[in-house]
Amino acid sequence: MDMAHLLTLTQTDALTPLDPPSLETILSSPPFIPIPSTFNARDLGLLPNSPIRPGLVYRTGGFLSGISPEGKAFLAGRLGIRKVFDLRTAREHARQPDPEVDGVEMVWVPPEEVEGGAMVKLEEFVEGSGERGYARMYLDVLRVYKGGIRGVLEQVRDGRGKEAVLFHCNAGRDRTGVVAGLLLTLAGASAETIAFDYMLTRIGFEPAREQLLGLLAKGMVTSVDAPGFLNLANMRVSCWDAFVKAVEAEYGGFEGYVRGTLGFSEEDIAKIKSNLVLQN
Repeated sequence: MDMAHLLTLTQTDALTPLDPPSLETILSSPPFIPIPSTFNARDLGLLPNSPIRPGLVYRTGGFLSGISPEGKAFLAGRLGIRKVFDLRTAREHARQPDPEVDGVEMVWVPPEEVEGGAMVKLEEFVEGSGERGYARMYLDVLRVYKGGIRGVLEQVRDGRGKEAVLFHCNAGRDRTGVVAGLLLTLAGASAETIAFDYMLTRIGFEPAREQLLGLLAKGMVTSVDAPGFLNLANMRVSCWDAFVKAVEAEYGGFEGYVRGTLGFSEEDIAKIKSNLVLQN
């Protein structure tokens, strides 16, 4: 995989389609996993320079309610996934419930209410590339979805590095991206590897891009030209970096969040790290 080429593609404006021929090749190559009838699925262990063991931690876009029989067989058989964690709102979960898959436990923890209203405030995305809006929105993810995030970490802790886990939201972008960044950080991945995984979502959601843009705009703007909307739709490394700085300021880093907010002990964290990495 040519990382430089992929990073260039990830800078493509969200309103601009990617080239279909090259896209098909990329989405069928690691770290992307071509799970039938899904999109934006990746193995965090197949990222370049990833310290996570391959075949252990998967992330994907949502809409699993429409997954095909082939997709179900791929999840349980080919990938060996035993637990799927759904990081969506109650409304999203009710509208598109997770499917029943033999041998796979579907876990959804109701998210908490957002203090002060909606997680997304478009006016916060106007300045720069939307760094302030992203930092606040992703901090809200850590607060609102802490039950689901705790569940993912408990599975990694208790699975002894042998039981594969998958987590998803709708686009597999923001909520899923936060959890992926958290796990990669605990595993000791470099800032470059973590940012690369975050940015790959611009390529991964391309098959559902128009649908996702429609969902993003619905009820928020009357035109995609509205100030801040394009920043909200795009993926930028500077936005992820702003979030990481905000986590450091509020929690003392991701590990501080896991310890202080989620309540994991030092022994728990050591076990999670050990189970994630390629060599114990």
